[in-house]
Amino acid sequence: MMARDGYQDRLDGLRDEIVGMSELVVGRLRSALEALEEKDDEKARRVVEGDDEVNELYLGIEKECVELIATQQPVAGDLRLVVASFKIITDLERVGDLATNLASYALEAERSRFSEVDVQEIGAFAASMVEDAARAYEEEDTEACRGVAESDEVLDARCEGASERIIRGLMDGVKHDETEAELMQDATRLL
Repeated sequence: MMARDGYQDRLDGLRDEIVGMSELVVGRLRSALEALEEKDDEKARRVVEGDDEVNELYLGIEKECVELIATQQPVAGDLRLVVASFKIITDLERVGDLATNLASYALEAERSRFSEVDVQEIGAFAASMVEDAARAYEEEDTEACRGVAESDEVLDARCEGASERIIRGLMDGVKHDETEAELMQDATRLL
């Protein structure tokens, strides 16, 4: 069995890896938003090409979580930390995928027909939520966790409003004789 100090070092390292992964993912999300805003194809390509790094980090942390459970049999708070970490990396990997999708959209989109949808504002709000969640996790701050959960309702409402604007834009586009395929492709990417 591993010495207690070594075990605690691994738990601390796990926490540090989660925070590092969140910083990487938020950086990718912000870069994808900038690429879209600035029409910066090079920045968008770097985000797309960096997806493998996020996936590899996910797999490494996942392996560490499984090893900690299998070899150390953590209990109570330690088990909650490992299980929460495992769930967090799944969400972070998904945010990384969404950043990659957004960067791909930046590469493909000439201009969105749905300019009234403020992707920048929604994306910046989501990135701030991930940062707040990572800080709450790192500091074990339950009040901050509740604040992030409350912010999720705000983000959901903004996304719902964006979806409604896109649907209205689709209906208006059909009236203006834009091709259905073009409208659907743009709407699907933006959603």
